[in-house]
Amino acid sequence: MHMSVKARELAAATERDPRWRSIVARSRDAADTFFYSVRTTGVYCRPSCGARLPLPENVRFHQTCKDAETAGFRPCKRCRPDQPTLAEQHAARITEICRFIETSDNVATLEELAGRAGLSPFHFHRVFKSVTGLTPREYAAAHRGARVRQELDRTGSVTAAIYQSGYNSNGRFYSESRQLLGMTPTDYRAGGVNAEIRFAVGECSLGSILVARSERGVCAILLGDDPDLLARDLQDRFPKATLIGGDDEFEGLVAQVVGLVEGTRSGLDLPLDVRGTAFQQRVWRALRDIPPGMTASYTEIASRIGAPSSVRAVAGACAANALAVAIPCHRVVRSDGGLSGYRWGVERKRALLEREAAG
Repeated sequence: MHMSVKARELAAATERDPRWRSIVARSRDAADTFFYSVRTTGVYCRPSCGARLPLPENVRFHQTCKDAETAGFRPCKRCRPDQPTLAEQHAARITEICRFIETSDNVATLEELAGRAGLSPFHFHRVFKSVTGLTPREYAAAHRGARVRQELDRTGSVTAAIYQSGYNSNGRFYSESRQLLGMTPTDYRAGGVNAEIRFAVGECSLGSILVARSERGVCAILLGDDPDLLARDLQDRFPKATLIGGDDEFEGLVAQVVGLVEGTRSGLDLPLDVRGTAFQQRVWRALRDIPPGMTASYTEIASRIGAPSSVRAVAGACAANALAVAIPCHRVVRSDGGLSGYRWGVERKRALLEREAAG
């Protein structure tokens, strides 16, 4: 009778613990956030283990594999909690492929990349996109675009920049140059000469807002207190571009963006002219996947893009974002939930998050 009462107490304590729900649901999201052991079998498992559900009175929770093993339990042969998760294995493989793409002089085919990863082309394509947010082709193009921009900034020869960036013909590069640079390479190297960028400055509850659009799409959404400083910021980005004040039609675009800031619109249904390195674009895609009203830490974003050791680089990519709210870097917070690192001010970040949380 005494043991029966004790068993009920142990079961009740386990069922009250939120980690038990993860075990019942076999949650993959909880993988490696904790482990559990089963007294009657002597093994410990991941929350997602597909083994038969244990009785709650026989379950103990552990923070790490070492804790479970110190308590006398051995790893489950089914879920192998002492081995890297499948997601971690995929992230490691894709990281190696990304390094290969970045250092290769030629563009490898999907079949070649899949072979290096030890996966079928279809499975590799799906895994690569889930880890990086880009397809292999998009990742290679983004990286080559970054190399082209670096070479154009460094070298005096457009032709040299083309070949040093991995293009084996001028024609192939020029067919992609506007997509990569937003303008011809000569105009890019000249600081945006011949490019036309329309812009207008409006007011919203967060202060002044500048919206700019190139031929490709919205290229800047800037927030601040001084409209003149916002215009100078835009001019610094495109020092030789032709900046044209917006007309009445353009004011409608500004109104749409203001609606996004004020929370009256759920998204900006307009093309964006997003320019950045391959890494920055991976981060920015991950930011756009964070739903309104939710947040993610810099560490979580780094893990989602398959670069868990690049937390500082993720913070740098957030700081480089020039499309406020459209690319929601305000939804990234510290691991403790604290607010920091918003280029337009922490108070604006807090206001945006409170607005989204309120729905």
